[in-house]
Amino acid sequence: MATELTWLGHGSWLIATGEHHIVVDPFLTDSPTAAMKADDVPADFILVSHGHFDHVTDVERIAKRTGAMLISCFEVCQWFSRRGLEKNHPMNIGGSFAFPFGRVKMTMAQHSSTMPDGSNGGLAGGFLLSLAEGNVYFACDTGLFYDMKLIGAAGIALAALPIGDNFTMGPDDALEAVKLIEPRRVVPVHRGTWPVIEQDARAWAERVRHETQAEPVVIEPGGKIVL
Repeated sequence: MATELTWLGHGSWLIATGEHHIVVDPFLTDSPTAAMKADDVPADFILVSHGHFDHVTDVERIAKRTGAMLISCFEVCQWFSRRGLEKNHPMNIGGSFAFPFGRVKMTMAQHSSTMPDGSNGGLAGGFLLSLAEGNVYFACDTGLFYDMKLIGAAGIALAALPIGDNFTMGPDDALEAVKLIEPRRVVPVHRGTWPVIEQDARAWAERVRHETQAEPVVIEPGGKIVL
C-alpha cells in the first residue's frame, strides 16, 4: 500500500505507511486550521521537531490514548518522560535510527526551542524519513541554511517547507531552499494559521514552477499526498 501523507494544518502531518501511522508535530485541538482533533488521530509514532507549543500541544494526549512512541531530541523526550511518557526514543542532530516504518534522521534547523513551561527544549531540528517509496524531508520550523544542499543530496521525493515568514523562512528564502534541496515535489506549510504567517501559497508555487525543476503541491489542511 502506498504511503499517504495528510497535512493536518500548520506544521502537523499524519503519515500512513504500511501498517503504521506517524504523526509529526501535533498541534491540533487548539489550532484554528487543523483538519483533525487530537482525540481522532491514529498514531504509532510521534515525531517532534522542537518544543514550542504549536508543535507539542497534543503530544501527551495522543501518546497516552494510543500508546505511541515519541521520537524527538533528548531534551524533549526527557521533558515528556517526566510527564509520564516513558515510551520514547531520544535522538539528536545528525543521528539516525531504523524504526519499523523506515529510517529517521534528525537534521539541523535554524530555530529556537523552548518547552511550554519555559524549560530547555534542546536543539530544534527537522526530519529526513527514508520510506519504501522514497525520502521525505520535513524541514519543520527553520530559516534558510546552505547545508540544505547536503540534505538534498540524499535524493528527496517530497520536501515540506515552511513559507509563513516571521517565525520561519518566508516565500523568498523557501524558494532558495527548493533550489538547494532539488526535491521532486515540494509542499508549502507553516502558513495561514494566524494572520502574521498568512501567505499566497499558489503564487509561491508558480515561482517554484518557473525557477526550479520541482513540482509544487499546494494543499489545504486535510489534503493528502501519495508518494
